[in-house]
Amino acid sequence: MNAPREPELKNQEYELLSAIAEDSLVTQAGLSARFGIAVGSVNWYIKRLVNRGYVKVSHLDRTRLQYDLTPEGMSVLSQRAHQYMKSSLQVYNDLRKKARALVREFHIKGIEVVYLEGSDEMMDIFRLTCLEAGIRLESQPRRLVVHSHGQNYRLVEINDENH
Repeated sequence: MNAPREPELKNQEYELLSAIAEDSLVTQAGLSARFGIAVGSVNWYIKRLVNRGYVKVSHLDRTRLQYDLTPEGMSVLSQRAHQYMKSSLQVYNDLRKKARALVREFHIKGIEVVYLEGSDEMMDIFRLTCLEAGIRLESQPRRLVVHSHGQNYRLVEINDENH
């Protein structure tokens, strides 16, 4: 018989779990300020985490609480972090594949120099691919410009009349 599957962890719950993992003496007021949500909401989320067996609450004195992750809480936190890393790596690999395909087109067309428009992570991946393939990068847009278009790269030829 299959065990009932745990419901997905909401983003706020994950963030609270992560913050508790960093500092077991964090206060609900501190969590409220950190995440920009009401103290009552923090309290509600923590109760959910306790009821699901992810967090244990201990009284340090009559006004201070300590929050500790249970082994189940650590497991959920680790699984979520692992899934995030796995999906991030997939995005990186997909972008590298697209960058390499465009650089292969450059070699076929005899393109040796391009200008890269943008400085985000996506263009950093393309920059690395160009450097590995021996494509020189211009410091100013002259004739050929590569920019990101959604989750793809696009080569645009600059018309001298417009430049």
